[in-house]
Amino acid sequence: MSTSTSKTTRRRLLQHTAAVGGATAALTVPGVGAAVARDGRGAANPADFGAVTVGPNDPRYPELTHGTNQRWVGRPDHIRLVSSAEQVVEAVQRAVRDGKRVAVRSGGHCYEDFVNNSEVQVVIDMSEMAEITYDAGRRAFAVEPGAMLSEVYDKLYKVWGVTIPGGSCPSVGAGGHIVGGGYGALSRKFGLTVDHLYGVEVVVVDGSGTARRVVATQDSADPELRELWWAHTGGGGGNFGVITKYWLRSPGATGDDPSRLLPRPPAELLVSTVSWPWEGLTKQGFQRLLTNYATWFERNSAPDSPQLGLFSQLKPFHRSAGSILMVTQIDATRPAAERELADFIAYVADGVGVPAQASKPQRLPWLHGTKWPGFAGGDPTLRFEDKSAYMRKAFPKSQLDAIHRQLTRTDYANSAALMIIAGYGGRINAVPSTATAVPQRDSILKLQYLAFWNDPAEDDKHVGWVRDFYQDVYAESGGVPVPGRVTDGCFINYADKEMADPRWNKSGVPWHSLYYKGNYPRLRRAKATWDPGNVFRHGLSIEGAGRTD
Repeated sequence: MSTSTSKTTRRRLLQHTAAVGGATAALTVPGVGAAVARDGRGAANPADFGAVTVGPNDPRYPELTHGTNQRWVGRPDHIRLVSSAEQVVEAVQRAVRDGKRVAVRSGGHCYEDFVNNSEVQVVIDMSEMAEITYDAGRRAFAVEPGAMLSEVYDKLYKVWGVTIPGGSCPSVGAGGHIVGGGYGALSRKFGLTVDHLYGVEVVVVDGSGTARRVVATQDSADPELRELWWAHTGGGGGNFGVITKYWLRSPGATGDDPSRLLPRPPAELLVSTVSWPWEGLTKQGFQRLLTNYATWFERNSAPDSPQLGLFSQLKPFHRSAGSILMVTQIDATRPAAERELADFIAYVADGVGVPAQASKPQRLPWLHGTKWPGFAGGDPTLRFEDKSAYMRKAFPKSQLDAIHRQLTRTDYANSAALMIIAGYGGRINAVPSTATAVPQRDSILKLQYLAFWNDPAEDDKHVGWVRDFYQDVYAESGGVPVPGRVTDGCFINYADKEMADPRWNKSGVPWHSLYYKGNYPRLRRAKATWDPGNVFRHGLSIEGAGRTD
């Protein structure tokens, strides 16, 4: 997801890979038989294995107690690797029976300690449930939660010529990505991933403590099942149960031809890397760069904009990194793609005061382009801190001043500290704010405030810088991006527990309003219905209706 102009910096920033090692079919646990999962057509999956339990004395334990963010290391009683929904039911039931705190992991990319937490006693590892099939009965594609996005893109495209508008980090697991909303380089053109979510299979626990699996779709006749489907269109992971399968089909898609039931990506992409040196860049030039970039998206993010095939990230690194980077892709099948890309770069660079250093754009087949390091990444050795925000308008002067101030601080130096400003809007904004659990449906940009490092002894320094950066930018709204004319809260897939901490959120606006806005009461009702015992919980989990916030 992160990169820079130099190979060394890029290696330090590409932080996202799956942290979970695989188990083999030969691994079994005494007394636990191999359950057989079936895809939507009823065919047995030959890769199934008996559920595997890994405890603290197992050499695999260290691998399975780390996620992508090396700040978080768990000490659960055991990890349960599963290969079927039946095994998930058994694992959940056993944890409930024994009174064990349970958490779920698919790709290991949770930004917070929701899985690798000292209070978690059992981790259900979904990484080996990674099947991607077509379910003819439901006319939808079935994706298991352990499938990495790279695998999803590869299978959907090679077999059926379709895709989902998911994230650009190839090692993210579908399990947590989709339920949190899911966006990426094709979202301006095709919407969020959850805009194509037809249904879910979920293992839930009822009021008697009994685990069972249910299927909830947007067509469910039972209104409570339909609400369970809706809650998974952006409600975030670890809230309602264990997702064992997603079904994906675009709204309004008709017929039985799988190649017409999800979006078809462009056959080719043009990809571009442009940088500006900090050396010689004045404050005015820096602010002109950010204003140009934001203004372009403000003018080109309507649902019917002709520029929805263009996606970009502007990455202002801390001054100690030496440069600011912009990476862009555009649909190369458009007749004027090269000119449109050149016009975009010229618009952003206008009046900046230092020359842009641009490489020649590359033309790549679409699937190959999903692995382009401009957006993709994968270094599992790093520690990081991340905060997020949605933007409805271009940056006001007070925010521009704060951004420049923090990125040019002389008491802090880290070439892997930056801000990511990602293009947003387009078809995302064609969906009503209550149609899915994702309420932010009129934004133009999505922001991340980031720092990466290796040494645990430097945690306070780097976390402190990200915190200072965020507090400074949103000083006028209590240190957080309160929904309003310019900002529109935070993204739950970039979870940040400090949004629920009054030391850092002084706005008076509760954390759930930053993430879910007016959709939170509906999510609470779904939580009360489907997880009445609050079995599935974490530092930002949804409270059931009637519970205390």
